[in-house]
Amino acid sequence: MLFKRLRETRRNEMVLFLIFIILFVLMSVLSPNKFLSSTNLQNMCFQMPEFGLMALAMMAAVLTGGMNLSIITGSMLSAIVAGFFMSSEFSKANPIAGTVIGIGIIMGISLLTGIINGYLIGYVGCVAMLITLGTRMIFEGIGLRLTKGGSVSGFPEQFSSIGSATIGWLPVTILIYLAMVLVTYFLLERSRFGHEVYMLGSNEVATRFSGVNTRKVIFLVYVFSSVCYGLSGVLISAHYVSAKVDYGSSYLMQAVTAVVLGGTNINGGEGTVAGTVIAVMIMQTISTGLNIFGTDRYIINIITGGILIAVLAIRYITGILSDRRKIAARREKSSSR
Repeated sequence: MLFKRLRETRRNEMVLFLIFIILFVLMSVLSPNKFLSSTNLQNMCFQMPEFGLMALAMMAAVLTGGMNLSIITGSMLSAIVAGFFMSSEFSKANPIAGTVIGIGIIMGISLLTGIINGYLIGYVGCVAMLITLGTRMIFEGIGLRLTKGGSVSGFPEQFSSIGSATIGWLPVTILIYLAMVLVTYFLLERSRFGHEVYMLGSNEVATRFSGVNTRKVIFLVYVFSSVCYGLSGVLISAHYVSAKVDYGSSYLMQAVTAVVLGGTNINGGEGTVAGTVIAVMIMQTISTGLNIFGTDRYIINIITGGILIAVLAIRYITGILSDRRKIAARREKSSSR
């Protein structure tokens, strides 16, 4: 009974999970000594939260029918500004206070970038893709100006330990990620706010006339998105023990791919957190496996782009076929009368 219900309501997630299992087994068979090694599996758990949080940030925006192209540069600009503080004499003399304040700076500036995006898109009414493309360039330019193209380093040991701390074998970062996954799930799929987000993505005009403050919803979505990529910025800078504009640059298109692969409609109004999380696992497995086989990272980018195009094409074709079947069924029903 439970399996039948899951098959009806979570069919997409079940298919994705099956694909993940097949890929994981395939990589394990092709390179059992390397892929299944404790070190490699632990590294996957260290890398996945950085990418996964970016995917959650992107998913929130896509559900409204928008997109956030500034997730990487927004998080890295925040980390750069915090990096200057954490490498200061104050932080060296007070490493614990420096770490706490540094994390606060990262989250604070990330929130500011989200407020800017949310206000321009929600209240001014600008197109999300164009605005976030513009803010992406602005954040990148400010970051490059501050660092002169280099990186900021010299962080307290307490901060860098966030990127390498473990509880037994399990990295602390994966626990942070799982906690954020739960927060995102309850916020988007089990709350009134989440219901309004899905309504907005399905039909903004109808949602507005139903009494929902669509401007406020859009604004809050981009603020929430900034919380997700702000946390990712903390993990990335702690992992590298430095901050630079182009850290995590590959995560942008990977995040879009994971969101679409996970079943989120690129036009908004449809998608699940579980689908995005499983898609992140699939993408991480593919990336890790290809790295083990010595595949050039540019080839990995080509494969990521190919997956995105293939998924969009398949969704478009299946959508057309589904509409045709519905039209045919209605015609058959009307003719039988």
